[in-house]
Amino acid sequence: MSDNEEASNIIAKKNHNKYRRDKPWDNKDINHWEIKAWNPDSGDALPGGSLLEESSFATLFPKYREKYLREVWPIVTRALDKYQIKCELNLVEGSMSVITSKKTSDPYVILKSRDLIKLLARSIPCQQALKILNDDTHSEIIKIGGMVRNKERFVKRRQRLIGPDGATLKALELLSECYILVQGNTVAVMGTVKGIKQARQVIIECMKNIHPVYNIKRLMIMKELAKDPKLAEEDWSRFLPTFKKKNVQTKKPKNASAKKAYTPFPPTQLPSKVDKQLDSGEYFLSEQQRKAKKVAEKQEKSIKKSIEKKMEKEKEFEAPTKRKKDDENSATGILKSSGGKHAASVASSSGDADLERMTNKFKTDSGSGAKRKASVDTGLADFVDEGKSKKKSKKKKSKKD
Repeated sequence: MSDNEEASNIIAKKNHNKYRRDKPWDNKDINHWEIKAWNPDSGDALPGGSLLEESSFATLFPKYREKYLREVWPIVTRALDKYQIKCELNLVEGSMSVITSKKTSDPYVILKSRDLIKLLARSIPCQQALKILNDDTHSEIIKIGGMVRNKERFVKRRQRLIGPDGATLKALELLSECYILVQGNTVAVMGTVKGIKQARQVIIECMKNIHPVYNIKRLMIMKELAKDPKLAEEDWSRFLPTFKKKNVQTKKPKNASAKKAYTPFPPTQLPSKVDKQLDSGEYFLSEQQRKAKKVAEKQEKSIKKSIEKKMEKEKEFEAPTKRKKDDENSATGILKSSGGKHAASVASSSGDADLERMTNKFKTDSGSGAKRKASVDTGLADFVDEGKSKKKSKKKKSKKD
């Protein structure tokens, strides 16, 4: 039975290449993704020799770019002259335009020059923007402004894409081999088709609140796997990390007291705007009268607020009244009259105890000083008296003699 089942499965599979003949381009040596440079001398010239009609593109640029574009415009014109493309800088309208001429041989170069003026308008330096004229470089301007509604969130996510000191953006440039510039509500990317695709995915996912570090880690692993020739044609999903989105919901505390009593009847309907206008009588007024009423109410509120502010400012400059002084004096009198532990506790709480200690200290110091003075004075008096008594005694002795 197993052999019959296998035979039936083989018959069921259709061979789509049964009648297919080999084509000349079915060769592994041919690189179908290779972009060949346009060379009119080697048979790439147009059938008629030139384009049938003139085609042109124009873009506006912001005011702050005017000074830089004036300085750089001669370099742009010289670069476009090689491809026989005309260019104009209109400072009145604030626009740049590129136009094909009769000598233009490459039909695709007008699209390249269109991308050039777009990149110059998005604040990309001239030397970097001129690289877009090469066949192997492409560009894309990704609009990120409308991806996030909240402005604060948008600014945070844009800063997250740039990273601290531009580290995240630099890492993305090295991995995707592209030049990336974040400017306002757009991100300009220049590089290969593969690199632009990788960079675009990281930028869009960053705006969708997926951190660019996860994608950068993924790109690093892919770059390492691409170096190994054995794994070049295998599936890399087993090597790549999978980051699951964890949405942890915070549980709100349930208040038992907040439970409302069950009632089978629905809640009373709130009055509508028309009902409120009918109650106040505003419904029957005209639009001009309603506007005048609103203006008058606003003026009244502003006048009340201004008066309150003036009153608060004037309170700071008011002198203390007699009543306040009398109240203070009465409070001190009560404290003095109330004796015992209660008075001591009140004095200690208000800081009167410290004052009493200081006064007692000064009294004791003054007493000791008086004693010292008295002792010094007595000693001098004794000394003087002794001298007088000695003189008297000498005189008495002389008289006797």
